[in-house]
Amino acid sequence: MNRNISFIRSNQLAEVDYAYASRVPSDMNLLFLAGACPLNEEGKVPYVNDYERQAKLCVENMKAVLKESGASLKDVVYTRVLVASDNQADLVTAWESIREEFGDHDVPSTLSGVTVLGYRDQLVEIEAVAAVEKRV
Repeated sequence: MNRNISFIRSNQLAEVDYAYASRVPSDMNLLFLAGACPLNEEGKVPYVNDYERQAKLCVENMKAVLKESGASLKDVVYTRVLVASDNQADLVTAWESIREEFGDHDVPSTLSGVTVLGYRDQLVEIEAVAAVEKRV
């Protein structure tokens, strides 16, 4: 994790696999990423009906944008994971795939089931906010 960012875990709330909040110093720039979608290089959604593989592709696409912005997953301070399903098991599958990619960087996150996402056959989308040191 970026040494300037701190995650807040609560001793009074349930133990979960993510931090409850993040603190970003005022001297850092925030990057607001568009929702990372599971699009391949041709702009198509592969892995139809595969929540795990679409989730991993979302993370790969997010990593590419972060890299171009001078950041990495370790700079992410918040995510919102959207999963097109009313089946909680599908949400858990997507969540576990994404958490695995983040490793010990247990970024505060929200996981939501939605009825539909923007691309045909799209099952997962990840919104993210990252913090990076200001460039002079």
